[in-house]
Amino acid sequence: MSLLIGDIVTTAALTVPDRLAATLGPEQLTFRELDARADRTANALAGLGVGRGDTVLWCVTPTLRSVEVFVACARLGALFAPVNPALPGEERDRIRSYVDPKIVLSDVDFSASVLPPSTLDGGAPGFERVPVDDREPHILYLTSGSTGTPKGALVSHRASWLRAAAGGGTFTSGLRGDGGVVCTFPLYHYGGWHYVMEAWQHRTAVHLVRRADAADMIDVVERRRPSALYCIPAVWERLLDPEHRHADLRSLLHADTGTSAVAADLVERIKSRLPGTTTTILYGSTEAGRMAALHDWELATHPGSVGRPATPNALWLDADAEVCTSGPALMNGYLGAEPLDGGVYRSGDVGRLDADGYLYLTGRTREVIRTGGESVGPAEVEHALRDLPGALDLAVVGVPDPRWGEVVCAVLVVPPGAEPPTVAEVRAHVAGRLASFKQPRRVCVVDAIPRTPATGQIQRTRLRALVQAD
Repeated sequence: MSLLIGDIVTTAALTVPDRLAATLGPEQLTFRELDARADRTANALAGLGVGRGDTVLWCVTPTLRSVEVFVACARLGALFAPVNPALPGEERDRIRSYVDPKIVLSDVDFSASVLPPSTLDGGAPGFERVPVDDREPHILYLTSGSTGTPKGALVSHRASWLRAAAGGGTFTSGLRGDGGVVCTFPLYHYGGWHYVMEAWQHRTAVHLVRRADAADMIDVVERRRPSALYCIPAVWERLLDPEHRHADLRSLLHADTGTSAVAADLVERIKSRLPGTTTTILYGSTEAGRMAALHDWELATHPGSVGRPATPNALWLDADAEVCTSGPALMNGYLGAEPLDGGVYRSGDVGRLDADGYLYLTGRTREVIRTGGESVGPAEVEHALRDLPGALDLAVVGVPDPRWGEVVCAVLVVPPGAEPPTVAEVRAHVAGRLASFKQPRRVCVVDAIPRTPATGQIQRTRLRALVQAD
């Protein structure tokens, strides 16, 4: 049996054709409508020369059209590469050059010509299925390496199917209720597409938001009465603000969080605001999917843990306590890079496993900063800050944060007696050159940046220790 992403919608359209598949604000699609529109879009893409193995770069502001193109690419055997339309133009162009797509569909500017999404209008109905191997990649998730250069994780049909399978995805004990799932992640992010696919595996709706702010989330919960909501800690803080205490969130049965260690007081506040919901803390990555889960019944006995290793992958710690994983839900590899050594993904997270097999995250080995589910290369931020007025030397590290997992911290050396720039001034300096999530949220001052004597490379582990001790 082949595990193909396009077939998830085919099956749902046959069994629950009139059930909602996706919504965005007042717009909505049933599974029947999504199935038919995906076929039309597949025919339109084929008419543009897109076939099996070709890449479609999709860089579009929030629209339900995204889910149609996603399914259409899967049915064609094409690679879908979603890109953040809010990235600076220079960065979008770097990604385009790296991905080397067959076509670019976008409603924002690139330096080279692009096709508007409306190009896909008018495709013929009744797409004739083409043979697709479920081990082939169907999606390319773009992230940043340590230098800030584009890095794309290639994930196969089979891996995505297993990650999102009913009972094997994030709702391992089953999805209660039939109101659907709120997706607070944008659809250029692995988290976004995971919840799209997992909702469809349960043959229920995914409810998209234009922005993960309190107003949009409250609107979709009150309008659509969903059963499940996952938010990273920083987004939960927005929703739990006392200003929104009168919002009607009673339809929610699942109130999940994670991506990194979660503060116990946040879980307590979720439980207080949403009594009767279950909360699961989830730990995972774009490269491997769900890696560990701490279920509702385990919260009280294992505070601070991200749970036990989750199927279908194996998880262990190497000799340096780095979290490693392998298995059928792992990505194929990075675009343009050698396959993973031994089929093992090394997460860059350091942790410990207790006697019962529960994982506790304790730090990072890699330079890449993980903030709010996004990856940030410190060298890219340093490059953007290189001409910051008043800085004699500077470096960038990630420091732990209860809301974001880590935050980008600009560490500066300033002249004696000089006032360092504020966070607002530093962010203003890089605005337009860096996406918002890459901009520093903290500024620290040190006497000197620790560097290696021979090469002058930044010793980030020492620097991070200095900042945390401050």
